[in-house]
Amino acid sequence: MNRAVLASAAAIIAAAGIGFIAGAQRPTARAIAIVDPAAAEEGRAAIYFQDPDGKPAYSPTPRKTPDGRDYRAVPAGADVGFDDVAPETMPSASAAPGGSAERRIKYYRNPMGLPDTSPTPKKDSMGMDYIAVYQGDDTDDGSVKLSPGRIQRTGAKSEPAARRVIRTVVRAPGTIQLDERRVSVISMRSESFVLKVANVTTGSHVVKGQPLMEVYSPSVSSAAAEYLATINSKATSGDGSYGRGSRQRLMNLDVPDAAIAAIEKSRNVPTSIEWTAPRDGIVLERNAIEGMRVQPGGVLFRIADHSVMWALIDVAERDLGTISKGQTATVRARSFPGREFSGKVEVIYPEINKETRTARIRVELPNPDLALLHDMYVDAQIETGGGEPVLAVPESAVMDTGSRQAVFVDKGQGRFEPREVKLGHRGGGYVEIRQGVADGEPVVVSANFLIDAESNLKAALKGFAEGAQP
Repeated sequence: MNRAVLASAAAIIAAAGIGFIAGAQRPTARAIAIVDPAAAEEGRAAIYFQDPDGKPAYSPTPRKTPDGRDYRAVPAGADVGFDDVAPETMPSASAAPGGSAERRIKYYRNPMGLPDTSPTPKKDSMGMDYIAVYQGDDTDDGSVKLSPGRIQRTGAKSEPAARRVIRTVVRAPGTIQLDERRVSVISMRSESFVLKVANVTTGSHVVKGQPLMEVYSPSVSSAAAEYLATINSKATSGDGSYGRGSRQRLMNLDVPDAAIAAIEKSRNVPTSIEWTAPRDGIVLERNAIEGMRVQPGGVLFRIADHSVMWALIDVAERDLGTISKGQTATVRARSFPGREFSGKVEVIYPEINKETRTARIRVELPNPDLALLHDMYVDAQIETGGGEPVLAVPESAVMDTGSRQAVFVDKGQGRFEPREVKLGHRGGGYVEIRQGVADGEPVVVSANFLIDAESNLKAALKGFAEGAQP
């Protein structure tokens, strides 16, 4: 019993070794057609016969194995294409039943893809048979035809061109800056002396009307005395127009309205004037010191309103054409992960940074809780693209050489036509087709580079064959 088992195992190993050696001599088929005898007996004509063990051995006529078993009949419906099978093992075209199915062999091409053809069957230097090219396999319309088996193995897929809304998100870095319209400077318009400074420092938040300092100015005192003399005079006190010039002089000296109202109420010339904050905001600069002398134009305080901030975004030059005013922008500050600030594109600055090749745009952002600070780094996302649908195909369908763009249009029955196209906007994995493809035409979206390689190979072989003809 053990001897019989060992003998059987030895026979199996020997058969496997012979199969391995035979497989190393020539390429094996990637697809094996398995047909049971009942299917062959249903009346379907066999186009060739296959080894019953699934080995890459075929015959155009009925045949037996060395051990006396019949080859399996393969009907037309079970043939999935055998482009990689050795040519000598494939059935010839003349073996197909019915003379009308015969195709004429035009020439034979090199099996390794070299630009070498022959009008008669031959072998290359490695002993491989040249591959027959039949009449009609190469056409003059530039299209390429592949067998169903090769299409399946390469994974070529098609998708119809359709109208879609293309939206693109432009991502760019930027910084937060102050709104130039919300910055106030407190300076004296005449020679003055700072008598007292309130408990306000750089970084303090102040509100409109909050006292900042007390100032003595001879010019202000002189204007205040003139104004009081006008409004206190019995001759002119009843006519309000007489006091307008004197009051205007106080206003020209930038005396706060509250101080002028206090002068009118007290009817006395003050020795000092209380200066107040002109707006709500953050103190950015405090130069006022008690006892200091201030020359006209000297800046004592600078206050900025942070309730609305600007995001200055540096957009790459290539994305500038897709951005327009009014587009929505989402800004994320690196200091606040997960939080978003939304605004609109307000200004596109008319200049390009020659070092970075970027353009600057401005987004206005509400900042009610004062979280955004000037000079803070942010990342912006700007939604571009129109709301109208356009004809588009997947980006994977386009073959871009830099100077030309093309797609393969699926014409059916394994035939693919290269078509030059004009592209538009991109976004969401799709690209707009402005010219070259009609709505609904199927285009190849995967394995198009393999089809392109096959097309180039066939074109080269065809040109070589035509040049070799006398």
